[in-house]
Amino acid sequence: MSFAPLHLDTPLIQTAPDFSVSGKPLWLKLDALQPSGSFKLRGVGRLCQHEVQNGAREIFCASGGNAGIAAAYAGRALGVPVTIVVPETTAPDVRRTIAATGANVLVHGSVFDEANAHAIELAESRKATYVHPFDHPLLWDGHATLIDEVVAKGAKFDCVVTSVGGGGLLAGIVEGLKRNGFSDVPVIAVETEGAASFHASLKANERISLPAITSIATSLGARQVAQHVFDLPKHHPIESVLVSDADAVAACLKFADAQRILVEPACGAALAVADVHADLLSRFDNPLIEVCGGIGVSLEKLNVWKEKFL
Repeated sequence: MSFAPLHLDTPLIQTAPDFSVSGKPLWLKLDALQPSGSFKLRGVGRLCQHEVQNGAREIFCASGGNAGIAAAYAGRALGVPVTIVVPETTAPDVRRTIAATGANVLVHGSVFDEANAHAIELAESRKATYVHPFDHPLLWDGHATLIDEVVAKGAKFDCVVTSVGGGGLLAGIVEGLKRNGFSDVPVIAVETEGAASFHASLKANERISLPAITSIATSLGARQVAQHVFDLPKHHPIESVLVSDADAVAACLKFADAQRILVEPACGAALAVADVHADLLSRFDNPLIEVCGGIGVSLEKLNVWKEKFL
């Protein structure tokens, strides 16, 4: 039994040079338009399909939100029940959205790590399948399809800008570049201050765990990145940069005005680079920004964040 991919080949658009302080035309890969609201469906869908093909009859996944709704969407499409374990930090509206997609939603723990440990425990006790939201080679293989699509469209790009949480998307982008013969194309890995486990680990030269997530970009809120992701800079040119919550929110608002699409601050972090780190982008001619999306956003939330930060 084989399945067609669950994700869409999303639009790729290019901005005018005056869209950002960088003065560069920016390629935007619009994964906010995936059926699950974010890029997560690429990898989570790929992994869920693999597990169902190999006999999975029930799936458990821990998530701050976006992997959860991707798993819920995949489970519904594949006809298997899904349980998503979210931490207390996951907003009630996000929990409702996941439940409305057909999954059973459980709240456990104050941070993702606690929700994740509980999901693994439950899956083992029920002899069900556990799907990790960011740390699995098949996830990275699924996320890599975004680079496959950009290359297939013939777009010329000389760097990739992406947000980093647990690092699954970063791992997928590096995999996609490698398999398309672009191992020399650098990736700019962006985190918000207060959710920067990758940046802190690179600085310390060891994979550290943050004591807490203090950023509003809760989708970037993995206190520790995957080991594979920590090791990536040894094999691929990666630059780690930070933006503030205010920078991320400003980028979300600017993007909403320009493209009529809402994205989370976790995604706004990547979009902010062209304004906040314009000097970094000045080395490149055609940056590609992964617009990863996210369901934890609404007009109301954007207005609240605007009042708070801007």
